[in-house]
Amino acid sequence: MSDSNSHNQADLVHVRSYQAEDQPAVSWLYEHGRLAGQEQPNDTAADIDNIVDAYQAYERAHFWVAEVEGQVVGMVGVAEDEPDLAEVRRLRVHPDYRNQGIAYKLMESALSFCHHHGYLKVILDTAFHEGPALEVFERFAFQHNRTRSVGGKELLEFYLDLYREPRKEGDD
Repeated sequence: MSDSNSHNQADLVHVRSYQAEDQPAVSWLYEHGRLAGQEQPNDTAADIDNIVDAYQAYERAHFWVAEVEGQVVGMVGVAEDEPDLAEVRRLRVHPDYRNQGIAYKLMESALSFCHHHGYLKVILDTAFHEGPALEVFERFAFQHNRTRSVGGKELLEFYLDLYREPRKEGDD
């Protein structure tokens, strides 16, 4: 895929709410991420098996997919952890569509939802210690909270305070 095709495809990304017919693609994205090292020892995948009950049935939770030309190429969910605390979950992008701004658009939708629903803080964790995912978190001003070991695997935990205005470069 050439750079010009990549930019054109990024412009064609449509982020929308999950629908039942998206299940095979969502399951594939989850499984591919698990095989690529995103599996966490405490992960049961129960939410992936039933997105509607895990996310869509609650007012303060939601699940989105990103599609390009009708193909689901990414996903993300938001779940309520506590009344003022949301967790971003399941951020995945198909390997053929990475580094094209799709994760950014998914995160944008998730954080907009969190703002709209009055969350004060957003958390997430990842098993990745470098790469595009961390760059997306950094662009949205997520802060590294801690690194913890779960089942012999290190997980990086991040948070974002939504009650603060993001600090802009040049502010003192």
